[in-house]
Amino acid sequence: DGSVVSEKVKSKNTDEKIPESELEGEEKRAEEECQRESDGNLLDVSSHYPRDKHISIQRRLADLKKLADLRGDERKPCPLCPEEKFKACYSHKLHRHLQNLHWKVSVEFKGYRMCICYLSCRPVKPNLVGDQTLSKLGAHYHCIICSATIVRRTDMIGHINRHVKKGETESRFITVCAPKSSYEVVEESSTDVQVLPNHSTPQKTDSYFNPKMKLNRQLIFCALAVLAGERKPIECLDAFGATGIMGLQWAKHLRSSVKVTINDCNENSVTVIKENCHLNKMKVKQNVREEDSDETVEKGEENGDTIEVTKMDANVVMHLRSFDFIHLDPFGSSVNYLDSAFRNVRNLGIVSVTSTDISSLYAKAQHVALRHYGCNIVRTEYYKELAARTVIAAVTRAAARCNKGIEVLLAVALEHFVLVVVRVLRGPTPADDSAKKVRYLIHCQWCEERVFQKEGNMVEENPYQQLPCDCHGSMPGKTAVLLGPLWSGALFCTGFLRRMLLEAVQYGLDEAQPLLKTLVCEAECTTLKHFFTRCPGDENKQEECGVFIRTSNTSAESYLVHGKRKSKEVLRGTAKRQRAEHSAEHPPFYYNIHRHSIKCMNMPKLNKFLNYLSEAGYRVSRTHFDPMGVRTNAPLAQFKTVLMKHSTPTYVAAQAEGPVHLSGEIRVEEELPAAEAVKVEEAELAQDGKSGDTTVTFTQSNPTDRAAD
Repeated sequence: DGSVVSEKVKSKNTDEKIPESELEGEEKRAEEECQRESDGNLLDVSSHYPRDKHISIQRRLADLKKLADLRGDERKPCPLCPEEKFKACYSHKLHRHLQNLHWKVSVEFKGYRMCICYLSCRPVKPNLVGDQTLSKLGAHYHCIICSATIVRRTDMIGHINRHVKKGETESRFITVCAPKSSYEVVEESSTDVQVLPNHSTPQKTDSYFNPKMKLNRQLIFCALAVLAGERKPIECLDAFGATGIMGLQWAKHLRSSVKVTINDCNENSVTVIKENCHLNKMKVKQNVREEDSDETVEKGEENGDTIEVTKMDANVVMHLRSFDFIHLDPFGSSVNYLDSAFRNVRNLGIVSVTSTDISSLYAKAQHVALRHYGCNIVRTEYYKELAARTVIAAVTRAAARCNKGIEVLLAVALEHFVLVVVRVLRGPTPADDSAKKVRYLIHCQWCEERVFQKEGNMVEENPYQQLPCDCHGSMPGKTAVLLGPLWSGALFCTGFLRRMLLEAVQYGLDEAQPLLKTLVCEAECTTLKHFFTRCPGDENKQEECGVFIRTSNTSAESYLVHGKRKSKEVLRGTAKRQRAEHSAEHPPFYYNIHRHSIKCMNMPKLNKFLNYLSEAGYRVSRTHFDPMGVRTNAPLAQFKTVLMKHSTPTYVAAQAEGPVHLSGEIRVEEELPAAEAVKVEEAELAQDGKSGDTTVTFTQSNPTDRAAD
């Protein structure tokens, strides 16, 4: 290194004098360059890892010695051991200690060494053996990726290997920008986004992207597209941007109809969002001060392909500005952001909430649901709808605190999330009307019959009288439980769902179309066949929240009868009749046909059973909450009656294969129709004549043989 510096010095003019300080600085820079080249031979990742890592994580033994400060003749303590473990000593002894203990048993990963640490970083359980074992139990390693503390070296190696298999090679707690080469490009709905290799782990990445939430993103896009058709332009907010995929889809497809703001509190996520905006040829609008806000809005109106990216807490950005459309999708529960969302949302605006805390909402962690939502729930056959009504109740209370009411437009509960979309109605009167719909639910634990508690504050002597079943009289003890408070109103708005379906067809959202068709049928409580054959002439004008909203016109063929246009009176009468038909809300909750199946009986097909209930005079439809669920206004007793009437005995279907043996303890005559009870009685008489027999054999007799007898 000195020769290199001397050659540079000789090449200059000999008459020119160079200060000694500059020569020393040039020599130091040359040494640093050589040291950097030697480090690059190991693995050039030092710039991508945090500098303020734990002191036990070092690249070279020399760095560990510098940490101990071995210069001088004074006694120095070990930086990785407490005083009771290793007392202060001279430099030569401390050097051997660091090399033979900490550095020798370290774990290497990408040029870094995770040395064993004896400091009080990890809590040690109380030990009865003594202090010698106590110091041994305190040894541990610090993970460079997730900052976890692992006791054994083999466990630490396995821990690092699991991170590598998942693609998690960056620190989780320190904000570090990953190199561009490590990004992956994912396409969804004609929108490209860059994500990290560990994008599927929300707690360990800054660019969380879940492909399983594609249906959720499509439903929210359809809701925003419907709102954009009512008024233009609208200001919409994606409060938790992550990769910015949702806001990019809004801006790319709806163009000048929306002014998109994508927010995230993580600096790395904001960087990724800006890069994804440039990837999709979108201009980024930076944060500005309030006095310059008017000028920036005018510039944004000139170009519809501009997205505003903010780095704030979600509560802060919703307190500072007003929006027409707000979407909340935090990791877990969203109850901490509801008050801020309803404080500044505009009248007749829309708030959509996605909750992913499935364990608490689906009654797997009931104490968490009570803590977050203030709601008592249990695991029932209709637990998914119970989760949706729990979230809506929390949304209603948050809106009522801001003197605002809600109208539920959509409520979806699937495997990974619960989505609720509501329209905001400003004023104390709508707030009071919405708050009155939050009531308790009486649930029978024997037959799973349920009914919402009646309105009023008076205490009833026997609340079991509200249940249609008589389980309390026939069963000992308390048979019912009080659940809630829950939302007792409608979960769907038919007109809004129909317009969402039109938007899904227009933009080619194939995954959302089947679900929206099911939701429309569920909102009207009708079958899918009736939904397609019904004339859609009333879609030209929909009434929501007391406001008439125009929608797309239907074809002229629906207004023609034998070559003549219908008169206005006929059209008015048809609309009035259809409005009266859809005025009744859909029945709350549903029944699972398998849950209430009859023993030793074959149930009818689900679609046939829906027709049987409809012929009996009840409203009936399928539900998206449960593929085998039936939403109907029929009581549970009538539901079981119709099911038993159209079920066939199990042995009748299996007679062609041979005799079927049933247990003698089963009393089949209680569940079979009266026409089959005679056969059972004859079989039981035959069983009584034979001692020790425990089964009854049923054989099929030929009708011609009976006639001969």
